[in-house]
Amino acid sequence: MEKPLPDGIAILDFGGQYCHLIARRVRELRVYSEILPSDSDASDLEALGGRMKLKGVIISGSPSSVRSERALTLDSSIVDYGLPVLGLCYGLHLLAKMFGGVLGRAREYGVTQAFIDEPTGVLEGLDAQEQVWMSHGDTVFKPPQGWKVIAHTERAPVAAMVDPTGRLWGLQWHPEVVHTTKGGLMLRNFVYGVCGAKPNWAPADMVEETVEKIRDEVGQGRAVIALSGGVDSSVAAALAARALGERLLAVHVDHGLMRANESQQVYQAFKDTGLQLEVVEASERFLKRLEGVEDPEEKRRVIGEEFVKVFEEKAREFGAEYLIQGTIYPDRIESGTTKNSDTIKTHHNVGGLPEVMEFKSVIEPLRELYKDEVRELGSKLGLPPEILNRQPFPGPGLAVRVIGEVTREKLEVLRQADSIVVEEIEKSGVGEGLWQYFAVLTNTLSTGVKGDERAYGYTVAVRAVESIDAMTARFWFAPWELLERISSRIGNEISQVTRVVYDVTHKPPSTIEWE
Repeated sequence: MEKPLPDGIAILDFGGQYCHLIARRVRELRVYSEILPSDSDASDLEALGGRMKLKGVIISGSPSSVRSERALTLDSSIVDYGLPVLGLCYGLHLLAKMFGGVLGRAREYGVTQAFIDEPTGVLEGLDAQEQVWMSHGDTVFKPPQGWKVIAHTERAPVAAMVDPTGRLWGLQWHPEVVHTTKGGLMLRNFVYGVCGAKPNWAPADMVEETVEKIRDEVGQGRAVIALSGGVDSSVAAALAARALGERLLAVHVDHGLMRANESQQVYQAFKDTGLQLEVVEASERFLKRLEGVEDPEEKRRVIGEEFVKVFEEKAREFGAEYLIQGTIYPDRIESGTTKNSDTIKTHHNVGGLPEVMEFKSVIEPLRELYKDEVRELGSKLGLPPEILNRQPFPGPGLAVRVIGEVTREKLEVLRQADSIVVEEIEKSGVGEGLWQYFAVLTNTLSTGVKGDERAYGYTVAVRAVESIDAMTARFWFAPWELLERISSRIGNEISQVTRVVYDVTHKPPSTIEWE
């Protein structure tokens, strides 16, 4: 019996920084979502019919202005398709312009108080005044004829509006951002109330479908999978092993940029699982390629190229024509792989891959999932908690936690510091509640005093963050006593370090990793 399709929402990506948070928030409602480029039309909506029962469309924000000559436009067939539409920020501006509203320049940024004139539809259940997050330069000063204004702010007379049919909605603020206090309720109102979608999708439902896709693409051939030992590559390996069995070879590359004892731990974790696993010691070749390289993007490119060379060598030995990777949605987002998005940082397994490879194709079974969704999928596959709950570790490893050129001495200093950070945080019993916690070796040298003598050494930064999906993160309010223990141990046990600092920056504006 054919499995019924889940209800879904299409998100049109106009390049706004929060676009993928919209998709994430919809999925949290257990409704499937996919992101389409801004120039999509009704035929693109129609094409989604093989993967979901499309119930509505959300239009994202954008860094551009609808009043610009080169402004991105909305194809009218999207609106004419007949589904409910919610325009957010730039999406509101597009709807206003399309239907004859009046726009002008009026900037709002940050936390703002919105006055709810009519708590209906998308705004149902809201109080007369709500905290929202604004990030816009244009403002709708007059709605299209017949449209109703249902919220305003001091600077935006049309902060929310709805068309006469109750099908087209617009919000000036960003409900997908946590700073909009009841943003989740607003999206729930649209997805469940206006669109009539049902919460009938879950990542775990994708196991058999994903296994079949891998089988179809590989056919009777063979594949190698890049296995770092992290949750993403481990779940991808479990899916690929179910699909291909003995026609799959897992390759773990020890590039010399691992944390202390990392490769040994990966081997121990997988040696008795039935998965064909080969550990390749390749530290010399990677460190040689990284000599003199300081730019973080160049580091990622070099590491990505060298990874592929190792996989190509092992694939030739194994007779494989396909490479499988544990690439997930945030990797692709930050690498600028969507049409209107900017490259935040190239991930070695996405934008860092060389243009020409020996493989017929690169298969990414997790490319549409976020980290917590990957963990849910892994749980369905029966992977143990010690793998599923591992904190994320970048594919380029410690190379992007050593600021500037990577050397053996710097790597050894960083490994020691990182071990102390991990040990102390996990000993305190709070590790499971954090997304990531690690040390960074900065390229700042500073003066210190050790044994009554002047010392001049490295500055180590400690980073610990809380997050759900790595799309946004908050720095962790660490207890002073814990930070003091970490600082004292690093200063006493690592002679080359003279200063320890704690990173108190959220994402955004920073990224979680320093490079």
